Amino acid sequence: MMPTSRRRLLIGAAGAAFLAGCGGNDAGSGGGSGRLRIGYQRFGGLSLSKARGDAADAQWSLFESGPALTEALKAGAIDIGQTGEAPPIFAAAGKIDFRIIGTSEPVPQGEAVLVKAANGFKTFADLKGRTVALNKGSNVNWLLVKLLEQANLSITDINVKYLKPAEGRPAFDSGQVDAWIIWDPYFALAEQPGVQVLADATGLANNREYLLAAPDAVTGKTALIKDFLTSYRATTDWGIAHPAERAKILAPELKIDEPTTTRALARSAKPLAPITREIGAELQTIADGFTKLALIPGQIDIASRIDEQFNQAFL
Repeated sequence: MMPTSRRRLLIGAAGAAFLAGCGGNDAGSGGGSGRLRIGYQRFGGLSLSKARGDAADAQWSLFESGPALTEALKAGAIDIGQTGEAPPIFAAAGKIDFRIIGTSEPVPQGEAVLVKAANGFKTFADLKGRTVALNKGSNVNWLLVKLLEQANLSITDINVKYLKPAEGRPAFDSGQVDAWIIWDPYFALAEQPGVQVLADATGLANNREYLLAAPDAVTGKTALIKDFLTSYRATTDWGIAHPAERAKILAPELKIDEPTTTRALARSAKPLAPITREIGAELQTIADGFTKLALIPGQIDIASRIDEQFNQAFL
């Protein structure tokens, strides 16, 4: 579902980020015209395609978050990849070139604010003056904006601590932060006794998944992309229709237990959807919100990145 930066990394740092994220022998040596290079996150919809062997000839590379994946697009290491709603905006602000070629139905229950029940927080407004952790540039960055707006708070009313998921969980467990805004499956993994879901994105953010593609892949690997998206859509539909089998396949891929996998997928696995100008306008609203809060440097035209040529695969 789900889920997370456009920090101006040097190319060397970007390379380290995506190489560290590549899954074992999935990583290869660049993309010839006959091989699709796919970037995925462990819980994103692409995980099921990877686990079921879709596009067996493709090169699959694993990333911890959307921002790391978009750095791989920048470095020319992948052809397509999947992120939440904020990473494309931060990537565009960072002058990374890409096209948005597909999306999903909304996944608002797949991201949430977690707190310790013992601390007695009842609403997000109760976190004024407290420390809130999240992954900068990920889908939860927009959720934070909407939570602040709903609570009539400004971003300076809380102490924001930008932590990657692997850093956020120990900080939250140990009490170094008062709240953690996170997406599945990290969300599901953190739902332990004493942990309270303060709020999810329902009514605040759609939290769609987005498929991004490198411009040269859109023009040079068009047929490969179309074929893959068709199988990806079929696999996604199969998974939604067969939740028990889906969890059994994905639990080893996700490296988490089957009950947790089942719980997370029940709220975060949604059908794919064609990209439209209306969804482009939705993304533009998010981008304008980030600009207003100076979270990105200036205005960007994210709606112009919409490419509808692959929509038939999602219909």
